[in-house]
Amino acid sequence: MTTDESSEHPQDSVGLNGMVPQSVASSNLYTPDDGTDETGLSQDLGQALLSADAIDQEQLTSARSVVEKSPGKRLVDVFLGMGIDEAAVQQAWAKVTGVAFQRIGEESIEADRQINRLGLDFCLSHGVLPIRMSGQRLILGVTDPDNLPIVDEIRHKLQLPIKTVVVCRCDVSLYIESCKERADEADDENTVDEIIAGIEDDEVELVETQDEEMDLEKMAGESPVIRFVNYLIFNAVKEGASDIHIEPMEKKLQIRYRIDGIMFDSMSPPHHMKAAIVSRIKIMANLDISERRLPQDGRIRAMVHGRKLDLRVSTLPMVQGEKVVMRILDTRSIQVGLDELGMNEDTLLMWKHQIDQPHGIVLVTGPTGSGKTTTLYASLGKMDRTKLNISTTEDPVEYHLNGINQTQVHDKIGMTFSAALRALLRQDPDVLMVGEIRDTETAKIAIQASLTGHLVLSTLHTNDAPSCVTRLINIGVEPYLIGSAVNATLAQRLVRKICDNCKVKQPPTGDVADHLAMHGIAADELCVGEGCDKCRNTGYAGRLGLYELLILDDNLRDKIVSNPSVTEFRRMCVERGMVTLREDGFKKVGLGQTTVDEILRVTESTI
Repeated sequence: MTTDESSEHPQDSVGLNGMVPQSVASSNLYTPDDGTDETGLSQDLGQALLSADAIDQEQLTSARSVVEKSPGKRLVDVFLGMGIDEAAVQQAWAKVTGVAFQRIGEESIEADRQINRLGLDFCLSHGVLPIRMSGQRLILGVTDPDNLPIVDEIRHKLQLPIKTVVVCRCDVSLYIESCKERADEADDENTVDEIIAGIEDDEVELVETQDEEMDLEKMAGESPVIRFVNYLIFNAVKEGASDIHIEPMEKKLQIRYRIDGIMFDSMSPPHHMKAAIVSRIKIMANLDISERRLPQDGRIRAMVHGRKLDLRVSTLPMVQGEKVVMRILDTRSIQVGLDELGMNEDTLLMWKHQIDQPHGIVLVTGPTGSGKTTTLYASLGKMDRTKLNISTTEDPVEYHLNGINQTQVHDKIGMTFSAALRALLRQDPDVLMVGEIRDTETAKIAIQASLTGHLVLSTLHTNDAPSCVTRLINIGVEPYLIGSAVNATLAQRLVRKICDNCKVKQPPTGDVADHLAMHGIAADELCVGEGCDKCRNTGYAGRLGLYELLILDDNLRDKIVSNPSVTEFRRMCVERGMVTLREDGFKKVGLGQTTVDEILRVTESTI
């Protein structure tokens, strides 16, 4: 320390109680600038805020009362806890302690080297931030001017004389978060190099439509983009994702996976790779890479560690570029027995009885991704394929099943659901599965098929089981035909299962206990997932189904003829014993299979 530096005025640091810390005289800290209002040094913080019209007398009285009743609690913390503007509090505190106040932003920070020496986490946790150098002295922003020990610690760490100014914690936090974001973007660019260097040659293979397999990794040395796209597919399959979303942003490319129905951020490759990544996927899916203004759909057949996969590719022009979504179709995901879907015993027994009927229509309903196809395939798997002629018409044929005749719909050439269904009826079928009933013509042909001795399975997009009836009426089917042909409708949803590895029991509290009581579930403890490496710290792993099965009896068939409203028909179905999706969900909560939050997320209240 030089003689000139030691001769400067020491900092007059006055605490909230008006006491001057002993260490101030020997500390080389900030000296108030000339012109400081000396009367402010002895002001109480509350009076300073009152004078600045930042608080009123009632707030001041309330805050002082809290301090009196809470030994050790500081007046400044009480004001901040009351929601008083932080800048006003910090400015008043600076005035009381005789230290300058300063708002900071990215443009005012010129001490990056000192910030790096301290570390971002250290600055954030202690509420300090080096701002700039003034000659040989560091201007240090502090959120607590009374915390002299931390200033001494920083002076010893940096071996620099320090001049403090009071700053807002929110300014410190914003600056540090922006630093971390810039560091993350730099890390993402480095990560891409690590990813493409770590992918093995045999992890992803392209399968041509002529069944000629070509090893993608043979071209890995020619372009890192090829290896990066291979890694996306490989990693998605490893993580158990059902979809890969590649989303262009203004300054980055965001990649997300859908796992167990929930979106998770995966990575953000450099923005300059955007066009190359999309073009590579288009080439793999045999799409036109020069067309960037129109949506395109394609398909990729690939081998990932010996598993043959189909990926349905969809591109969509966005403001910032083309978005790509790849749905991963894995035959393992539909090789699920009917007994493993999660139906309770009564629902499973009634459903098996319905798919054993010689004729009639059985409908499965639910939103996209709710497991309808899996339920239909599991139901077909229960049938005797050696004695029955089972045919399907689908758009697209997602999975190939042995012993079943599957037909692909092509709307552009006139091969619609209705045309395919009409042709299948001339193929001597016993069981027909129609991928979806979309229009009046398809619905009427399906009903005619059911009335002439065929069992028809199909899907319909409605919110619940009773709505299937009103939906068919709305698309033009006569109510008396619906009452005669439809045997049953099954609505379903998928919820996440609690991870078995980190499952623990906890007593229900608050709203959770109220929901359980409302649905008649008596439970002193409920299962929840704490989060672990196996479930990506979400507490959930895998999914199970919720089911709402409606069996049409004679009374309901008579009601259908009168074309009832959705609300009226649903009420009648519940009165006749139909278990709703939410009721089935809460039963599974009671069994420790899922959580109340999951049930509330996917089902609507019927009470």
